[in-house]
Amino acid sequence: MENKLNIQIWSDIMCPFCYIGKRRIEEALSQFEHKEAVAIEWKSFQLDAGFIPSPEDNVIEHLAEKYRKDTDWAQTMVDNMTQNAKTAGLDFHFEKAVLANSHNAHRLLHLAKKHNLANELEELLFKAYLTDGKDLNNLDTLSELGTEVGLDTEAIAEVLHSDTYSKEVKQDIQQANAIGVQGVPFFVFDNKYAISGAQPTTAFLQTLEKVWQEGQFNSKVTLVNTSTENSCDINGCD
Repeated sequence: MENKLNIQIWSDIMCPFCYIGKRRIEEALSQFEHKEAVAIEWKSFQLDAGFIPSPEDNVIEHLAEKYRKDTDWAQTMVDNMTQNAKTAGLDFHFEKAVLANSHNAHRLLHLAKKHNLANELEELLFKAYLTDGKDLNNLDTLSELGTEVGLDTEAIAEVLHSDTYSKEVKQDIQQANAIGVQGVPFFVFDNKYAISGAQPTTAFLQTLEKVWQEGQFNSKVTLVNTSTENSCDINGCD
């Protein structure tokens, strides 16, 4: 078969489960016989589009305030997330995390998508926020990450110092709403099947094999895993 098996992934770089989900789909692809015929498209999603960052922000306090819980609850959630990440080979450091509004990062990702570098930039953005504690509100930081994956510095500056790709970010989010996305990560396999959340690698591999074997794709999305676990929505991360 020469047709590409297309996977669309809605995610927010501020979502820890999205990074875990990225690792698990990658692991599934490493075991998939036809991985060279798979094309991944990253789609924008914002868990808190109206978030206004402040230098005084603290992840634990922010989570406790946002979800009206105490700091012990927030710390437990963060600790559990960190342990979950280790199962995917990731090292999260929420104590270093700088809370950010991800809109500019998503705009930069659309520039990267134009040059087939979205997957590489997505990886660096996740790592920058969840592992390295870099400030993704800072345009210089975003520029450095974009340059690292091979984007032109002038093109980066043109995007970051304008509203370029804001429309595309909004369209991605509207598309997610239209197909009923409740949280991210959300994976759609050739507009036929979808998986919600950072599910086990086996779930991704089985879906890849199912779609490939059927070989005929349609536009109706059927959710093959309805669990809300291992994903983030506007109400928090499960």
